[in-house]
Amino acid sequence: MALKKMVAKEEPQEIQKPKQQESPKASVIFTTAVPARVEEIVGRTGTRGEAILVRCKILEGRDANKVLRRNVKGPVDTGDILMLRETEIEARELTERRK
Repeated sequence: MALKKMVAKEEPQEIQKPKQQESPKASVIFTTAVPARVEEIVGRTGTRGEAILVRCKILEGRDANKVLRRNVKGPVDTGDILMLRETEIEARELTERRK
């Protein structure tokens, strides 16, 4: 009688996928901002008066101690600190309307 070789059947192995770098789910990247203190509230601007024109003084960065006019949306008071993304563009002056 011939002996049969018993061959163990190999179970199919799962194909392993290369693991990807998992990034944290709640990661937030902030842009650099420069603090500025509100020195004076000039007036309201916009077609409906929704923005407030303020004069603010830059506290840090390459434009430190520079005074800018900026439009601010929302409640603001003198002495508040604004975080500005850029310090090069200045808002236009508030002009009186002619009647």
